Amino acid sequence: MHEGSHETASLVKRKGAMPTGTVPNEAARHAEKKARIKAARDRMMAEKTGEKGLILVLTGPGKGKSSSAFGMVMRAISHGMPVAVVQFIKGAMATGERDFLLTHFPILCEFHTMGEGFTWETQDLERDRAAAARAWAKAKDLIRDERNRMVLLDEINIALRYDYLDIAEVVDFLRSEKPEMTHVLLTGRNAKPDLIEIADLVTEMTVVKHPFRQGIKAQAGIEF
Repeated sequence: MHEGSHETASLVKRKGAMPTGTVPNEAARHAEKKARIKAARDRMMAEKTGEKGLILVLTGPGKGKSSSAFGMVMRAISHGMPVAVVQFIKGAMATGERDFLLTHFPILCEFHTMGEGFTWETQDLERDRAAAARAWAKAKDLIRDERNRMVLLDEINIALRYDYLDIAEVVDFLRSEKPEMTHVLLTGRNAKPDLIEIADLVTEMTVVKHPFRQGIKAQAGIEF
C-alpha cells in the first residue's frame, strides 16, 4: 500500500468518516422526516371515522374503467360481501371477468349481462333503448336489495350519454333509494355532470398510449 493510502485509512479511522457517497447524519434526518410525516398521517386518519355506501364513477377515454371496477368487486368478495353486476352494453361475447365470477363465486356474485353489444352493432335505436331500460330495471332491484353490499353498473355511462336512460331518473334514484351502506359503481366514458355532482368518488382515466393505435387488436386477458 502506498503512502497516500495509509494516510487516507488513518484519517477515516480517526474521524469516523462515512463511506464514500454517504452524507453524515443522512439516516437520522430521514428517520426524523418520516416520523413527522407519520405523526401527521396518524392524526389525519384518526379524524376519518365516517362510513357510508359510496357512489363511485369511473370515466374518461382511457382504458381501465371496468378493470378497476371489477378489482373492487373482487376486493368486496374477498371480505365476504355479496355483490351484483349489471352490464349495460356488453352482449353475448364471453369475458374473463364474467366467466371467472360465475364459475368461482356464484353465491357471492349475481351477474347480469343485459346489453346487446356496442351501439354500432345493433344499429337499432329502439332496441338499444329497450335493452337499457331492462338493465336499469334490474339494477334498481339489485340496489334496493340490501343484501348486496356493492352493485356495479358497467358501462351505464354510455347508455346515459346516448339518452337511452334519463339521467334525472338515475340521479334521483341514487339519491333517494340507494340503501345507506350500499356501494354503487358506475363505469363508462363521458359521465354526465349531474352524476359526477352526486358521486363520492370520481376517477377519470386518460390515454397516454394504447396498442390499438398501433394496429394491435383487443386481446384476451387485457381487454376481455
